[in-house]
Amino acid sequence: MIFFANFLIAVSKILDIVVMISMWVLIIRVALSWVRIPSLYSVSVILYHLTEPVLKPIRRFVPPHKFGGIDLSPMIVILLLVFLDIFLVRSLSLYAHQLLREHTLMY
Repeated sequence: MIFFANFLIAVSKILDIVVMISMWVLIIRVALSWVRIPSLYSVSVILYHLTEPVLKPIRRFVPPHKFGGIDLSPMIVILLLVFLDIFLVRSLSLYAHQLLREHTLMY
């Protein structure tokens, strides 16, 4: 049971890091879309290719032309990532710590 609890703790920490990196990549992409800097064009292209598969399905439900040209999809994805971080990652971590606590109480 200790191995499973430690495995869950490791998975939750890795998921937390992945969610945070995803949020920062999305935020940097949005910031670079507001300002055109020729020397950062290749970075913009890489960030576009990393984030577009996630943003494209959201744009089907919330098209930018219906909100005055403002693309709300990055904000929706960030809110979903925050939800995943709070709900899934923290729940995994709390469950793993509870398993460890129960195991130590038995002995």
